[in-house]
Amino acid sequence: MIRSLLIANRGEIACRIIRTARRMGLHTVAVYSDADARALHVRQADEAVHIGPSPAAESYLRGDKIIEAAKATGAEAIHPGYGFLSENAEFAEAVIAAGLIWVGPHPASIRAMGLKDAAKKLMIEAGVPVTPGYLGQDQSPDRLLAEAEKIGWPVLIKAVAGGGGKGMRKVDAAADFIPALESCRREAAAAFGNTDVLLEKWISSPRHIEVQVFGDTQGNVVHLFERDCSLQRRHQKVIEEAPAPGMDEVTREALCAAAVRAARAVDYVGAGTIEFIADASGGLSADRIFFMEMNTRLQVEHPVTEEITGVDLVEWQLRVASGEELPLRQEDLAINGHAIEARLYAEDPAKGFLPSTGPIECWHMPEDYVRIDAGYAQGSTVSAFYDPMLAKIIVHSDTRDNAIALMADGLEGLAVWPVKSNAGFLYRALTHASFKAADLSTSFIAQHQEELIPPEAPSDAVLATAAKQFITAFASVPELPGFRMNAPPKRTVRLLVGDEGVDVAAPAEWPPETYASTAALGLALITEKGQTFALALDHARGGAAGATADGAVLAPMPGKVIAVDVAEGDAVTKGQRLMVLEAMKMEHALTAPFDGTVAELKVSAGSQVQVEALLARVEKRAG
Repeated sequence: MIRSLLIANRGEIACRIIRTARRMGLHTVAVYSDADARALHVRQADEAVHIGPSPAAESYLRGDKIIEAAKATGAEAIHPGYGFLSENAEFAEAVIAAGLIWVGPHPASIRAMGLKDAAKKLMIEAGVPVTPGYLGQDQSPDRLLAEAEKIGWPVLIKAVAGGGGKGMRKVDAAADFIPALESCRREAAAAFGNTDVLLEKWISSPRHIEVQVFGDTQGNVVHLFERDCSLQRRHQKVIEEAPAPGMDEVTREALCAAAVRAARAVDYVGAGTIEFIADASGGLSADRIFFMEMNTRLQVEHPVTEEITGVDLVEWQLRVASGEELPLRQEDLAINGHAIEARLYAEDPAKGFLPSTGPIECWHMPEDYVRIDAGYAQGSTVSAFYDPMLAKIIVHSDTRDNAIALMADGLEGLAVWPVKSNAGFLYRALTHASFKAADLSTSFIAQHQEELIPPEAPSDAVLATAAKQFITAFASVPELPGFRMNAPPKRTVRLLVGDEGVDVAAPAEWPPETYASTAALGLALITEKGQTFALALDHARGGAAGATADGAVLAPMPGKVIAVDVAEGDAVTKGQRLMVLEAMKMEHALTAPFDGTVAELKVSAGSQVQVEALLARVEKRAG
């Protein structure tokens, strides 16, 4: 058995591999770039090696530096995770040539499945059904257009070296073909350095279904059933589940047998995925499911397979790489229940899914019944250099309906801030009537996108709850600015939601209660259906804290003074801004409580202050 392992990756997959490796007693080595010096995978590994600057091309894609790090630390094996160098046959060969163990398939298998056209030809020879199309070597635009006409519109142009949705174009008519081909080739050249394409018949009601396969060095190959990955946005998977809804045993047996034939055709060793496209217009049927490609690595969505089979696929990878046989035979494997995975990304769905970067000041994940595979934690920083996936949220239950309910509960209790996330988008997709009814296709998100984009502000009910928290907290904290002990609590507050102020009244039937100190400090994080909202008292327009009756202006929360607008001796009017306090990445204006003069000024721009610190004092004007 391997005793020490270097993980040539980062983020949640590195953390995931470390978890299994440490459970098995292996010594773990992480690698990291400048941007990841304090990353979670670096902290979790037994040791870590710096391999270069932040751009992936100068660090995580530098196979030579990774091999040097393995040798320097005495690591016996390299696990590539997924992405980066995981499907790079040259890197795999370099690892083996360096006398290290490569945790992955043979380089020849990677090459055999690396080009989509060659892989399809190989699958045809192996008796695996493929999508009707054109795989020829004549790449002239005229020949490709003629072949597209034969296939029938619409057709799909795909870069032969493509992946991740790059180099793909749907074409609906002959007039659009040449411009789409040129665009596809430009993208493929930039991403893969290869402009060759293939053509496929466009499937009108497509579902993306894939089969997990596993082989060992003794010639054993098994499948671990199928996953449905139909919920995609721009060809990137968003929600995956296992088993595939609506899959009957006859179709499953035929599909999985085809996947095993595909793996055997390339003498496959290790974890791999055979991806199929299903024409689901008449339900799932073996005669309408076609091979697309093989991913010669562990997949992002592997946890759903683990959950329904009880198998740790990373452990299997490490055992097979050590020369052991597969731990289980095909007859030992069975499906237990239903699992769903949702990918949590640092992005803002309301702003076109723009990536969101920066420090994570609040990170609250659901516990107990939810599995979290994450590469971040509270205090982590999301960099602009890498994929924006924060975590994978996985649930398992006895039925699909129950798994959906568990995932919805998990997303409801999740909070990430101030980095934006797609949790609200995931919640709305998961609870959509069509998803619940298993009315699935790869165009699901595009068809329902307007319904899936979450609102930018919380509902009135959530605002009312927040108002209650602020009102009762301020009413119950002794000597808090703006309140007197035993005085009846205010029933209305003005809250800031982002930059917008809103007056919110708490229902009269709510009695005063004591709430968490964060509310008492003037800022609260509220979650609703996966969305995290930061709410603050609007001190500039009727907020509850900031100044006392004698003119003392106090800090309503810990923070940093970022601007001071007045000097001692200045005349001010009621409501005039005196200074700005930044707390938890939000700005709070502190204003004069009445007409008067600035008698004392205790801070300057840049001052760090604690709650209730005296910032300034305003004296009333005589007369």
